[in-house]
Amino acid sequence: MHGLGTIVNSAAIIAGGIIGMLFKSRINQRFQDTVMQVLGLATIFIGVSGALKGLFAVTEKGLETHGTMLMIISLTVGALIGELINIEDKMEHFGEWLKEKARSSEDTKFVEGFVTASLTVCIGAMAVVGSIEDGLNGDHSTLFAKSVLDFVIITVFAAAYGKGVIFSAIPVAVLQGVITLCARLIEPILTETSIADLSCIGSMLIFCVGVNLAFGKKFKVGNMLPAVIIPIIWGAFAA
Repeated sequence: MHGLGTIVNSAAIIAGGIIGMLFKSRINQRFQDTVMQVLGLATIFIGVSGALKGLFAVTEKGLETHGTMLMIISLTVGALIGELINIEDKMEHFGEWLKEKARSSEDTKFVEGFVTASLTVCIGAMAVVGSIEDGLNGDHSTLFAKSVLDFVIITVFAAAYGKGVIFSAIPVAVLQGVITLCARLIEPILTETSIADLSCIGSMLIFCVGVNLAFGKKFKVGNMLPAVIIPIIWGAFAA
């Protein structure tokens, strides 16, 4: 069944959010703040490890860098496009709308939780590659693996942020669903190199999410999202 991977992924996010909410009611604010800092630190190192893996290669001559120019171009152009569209502002407005519909007007962390969780579970090569595999041949394995990871991440997020985190299932369902439906159009331009570059840029954005978690909002990660598309466009023209 095509699309099953996204359905399971969305369900895992909802389940993780509900479980996290149960923990939140039993953890006081001091412990929630500590959990948030630790989560930020872990996210930073996940992002750093993925970025370094994409930028450095061990050869017979030693450690060599590659793709630095594409990285700079992707982040710069992507951020400019994101600022022009003002993606993060639109995400926050959508979060405010969800907050109203969910009757959570007293929840001060609702929008922040929704935006942060959405960015974390939507960024990365697994979402793109897994959705294409699902759309082309019904292979759900990558998205099933992502579902397990997202379940753990969202459980922790919900314990710190609350109900808003659960609604990150919506952008995941929309993004991965669209990619699954358009898989046959995307697959020819998605080379191994472009996937690796996409993963590297995605890891850098995850690093930025981690910094925001640990030290307060320093990066407009939502406005940097178009950066992950640039390597795919670059790869299509370079082919």
